[in-house]
Amino acid sequence: MDTAAASASAAGTAPAAPASEPGGARLAGVLTMVGCGVSNQVGAALGSLAFPVLGPAGVVAIRQYVAAIVLVAVARPRLRSFTARQWWPVVLLALVFGTMNLSLYTAIDRIGLGLAVTLEFLGPLAIALAGSRRRVDACCALIAGLGVVALMRPQPSADYLGMGLGLLAAVCWASYILLNRTVGRRIPGAQGSAAAAGLSALAFLPVGIFVVVRQPPTAGAVGYAIAAGILASAVPYLADVFTLRRVPAQVFGLFMSVNPVLAALAGWVVLGQGLGWVEWAAIGAVVMANALSILVPRR
Repeated sequence: MDTAAASASAAGTAPAAPASEPGGARLAGVLTMVGCGVSNQVGAALGSLAFPVLGPAGVVAIRQYVAAIVLVAVARPRLRSFTARQWWPVVLLALVFGTMNLSLYTAIDRIGLGLAVTLEFLGPLAIALAGSRRRVDACCALIAGLGVVALMRPQPSADYLGMGLGLLAAVCWASYILLNRTVGRRIPGAQGSAAAAGLSALAFLPVGIFVVVRQPPTAGAVGYAIAAGILASAVPYLADVFTLRRVPAQVFGLFMSVNPVLAALAGWVVLGQGLGWVEWAAIGAVVMANALSILVPRR
């Protein structure tokens, strides 16, 4: 999952790029988006390689540590100045942030990267479609729903717990978007997101200690987990800050919809997780639903 800036974009709150932005800068923004998407999904795939040693919880713990270090270093939150009205959404954001990543990585371990990310993506898609009275958005919801039915169809090998965890990640991502709106209104800059990342990392300290005590991790496993934290947390955050200044929010949101496809490709190339034509069709349906909702002008 991308960080706060991507979530804000998915909710339609990302700042639009200036109209006078030169073509070269926009091209740089688009190339950055491509690199960011690939980095995010490859990072998740590399994190999966550490599951046999660290487990999903251990990988998520290290990812949370990396995210906290980067966000706190960039935003430098002034925690002592936070009021109670500012703290409560930050605490909820930290809880949702940790639960979202833990449920997603556990789902990846059970059902594969492509399907897990596709189910998680239903969260921002639901936020984008919620409350809309446009017929096209109703059609988009129907298309996405058919895609989910195809993914979760009964079959002997179906892992319904893994699918349920993917849907839990979707609920958490939707909640993350809404909480980010509240935090963004009450706390300037990225200080709120950084504070939430720090709290989440502190909450995962016992998990990290338990993993180390239970089974001393190998250097390779720790390296994969750190790579996941850098590629799937630090790089997307910094890239989003750069991109949103150069690319219109509509284009940014449209590219976000391609992430399930990138996840499926990363799962295939890095992890050898092949998908059948039904799964590819279902992923395509979810991507198309989001793309249609963004591309059709609102009146």
